[in-house]
Amino acid sequence: MKIAVLDWATVTADGDISPDCLSKLGEVSIYPLTSPDETIEHIGDADVVLCNKVLITREVMDNCPNLRYVGLFATGFNNVDIEYAAKKGIAVCNAGQYSTDAVAQQTFAYILDYFSRVRDYDRLVKEGKWENSPTFSYFPLKISELAGKTLSVVGFGSIGRRVAQLGAAFGMNVVVAVRRTPENCPYEITDIPTAAAKADVLTFHCPLTEQTKGVISRELLRTMKSSAVLINTARGGIADESAVAEALEKRRIAAYYADVLEKEPMSPSTPLKNAPNCVITPHTAWAAQETRHRLMGIVCGCVKAWMQGSPVNKVN
Repeated sequence: MKIAVLDWATVTADGDISPDCLSKLGEVSIYPLTSPDETIEHIGDADVVLCNKVLITREVMDNCPNLRYVGLFATGFNNVDIEYAAKKGIAVCNAGQYSTDAVAQQTFAYILDYFSRVRDYDRLVKEGKWENSPTFSYFPLKISELAGKTLSVVGFGSIGRRVAQLGAAFGMNVVVAVRRTPENCPYEITDIPTAAAKADVLTFHCPLTEQTKGVISRELLRTMKSSAVLINTARGGIADESAVAEALEKRRIAAYYADVLEKEPMSPSTPLKNAPNCVITPHTAWAAQETRHRLMGIVCGCVKAWMQGSPVNKVN
């Protein structure tokens, strides 16, 4: 069994994750990164391909006749033509639920950053403002409790559920927007526009599909409170970035926190780069070391299960 890993540099930082579990499953070729022009060459006669963001297109599959399995170092699979893979008999398996705790944690890092103003107060302290305060407590910037705020969660997969649980633990009123009503959901369920209108915090945890592409639109942003915080840790493509930048500039929303952009790495021309009250992290919500160790175990487990004839996490 030949295994080709196409973008190992997206999984490990300074060798902190080991590929040894793959070596037990077959002959492994590891490439730090793979450009579109190199994809077919790097796959070669491999039976198994593992990747994170490399495009596995119809052309790639047609030119790699031994390919029988595509495994993803990710939950999302929009970089693979899964319908054509199914026609070719190629299994596509993702790494679902590996990043639930990490992404939920990042979501609340954003929420706490906004409502507790830790960075802002640290800056004021270092500027000497507290030293010159006439009172023992210096609080010119507004701080707010989360308890009683409305947290609207779009998507109720493992990450959305975890974010909702954390919000409830903080005493927030949780509203969930989903296409299909989940069983035993303890929270108010509604549609996206209603959830957006109610939100003090609106956070997205849904896949990028034809239905969700551009769902964060000018129309949706107009329904939101001017005091609301918008968070996107899902996929950059669900947001109209020009519309978000415009909403921030015109103070139609209070802040935007994003871990994902439509183009990654970030383009210097992204309209969000210099938008006010916009915090961008470089797609790190999933990247805790514990999370990536878990990811590696899931990916290896998926390959092993497929080899044994009982594939898991199959998306096609």
